[in-house]
Amino acid sequence: MRIVARLIALGGVLLTVAPAARAQYPQRREGFWIGFGLGYGSANISCDNCSSGARTGGVTAFLKLGGTPSRNVLIGGAINGWSHASGGATETMANVTGSVYFYPVAASGLFLTGGLGLSDYHVDTSPAVSGTGWGFTAGVGYDIRVGRNVSLTPVADFVYGGVGDLSVSGGGGTFATGWKQNVVDFGLGVTFH
Repeated sequence: MRIVARLIALGGVLLTVAPAARAQYPQRREGFWIGFGLGYGSANISCDNCSSGARTGGVTAFLKLGGTPSRNVLIGGAINGWSHASGGATETMANVTGSVYFYPVAASGLFLTGGLGLSDYHVDTSPAVSGTGWGFTAGVGYDIRVGRNVSLTPVADFVYGGVGDLSVSGGGGTFATGWKQNVVDFGLGVTFH
């Protein structure tokens, strides 16, 4: 909960300084770009032999990079991850996607994003349980210019994975079938344009 409180406080500060930064540093997008950040996310799972339970909170992180074919569109790759530790085990979910970032108004920092790729699940119990399948991401964010080529970027994302079968490491067989996972996360990043 401390992470959420800090993100809300930081968001309040950003809303206060954003108008001055926006006037001093207009939105520019060209060439190579990269961004990364942290946040908080709520995850849920379901499978063929289990029902969807309560959502579980955890730390999220993202890394994105790519190129700029136009002022309204960025194309690149993204990694979105979620992690939760409990009872000596760490559970992780991650998506690696080819992604598009669309800015409806070129002079604005508002963007919509979507991507398609791979999704992974892993829990480091002994023996470990893991699986990989297809996944997608969808989200919204806003680049708040704080420098000529630097933005603070609050984001909200939905990360989905249709992982399929989870296997027990060391040839231990199948742990679960029809595994599906999703994470709703809120984060704050830094983007270099």
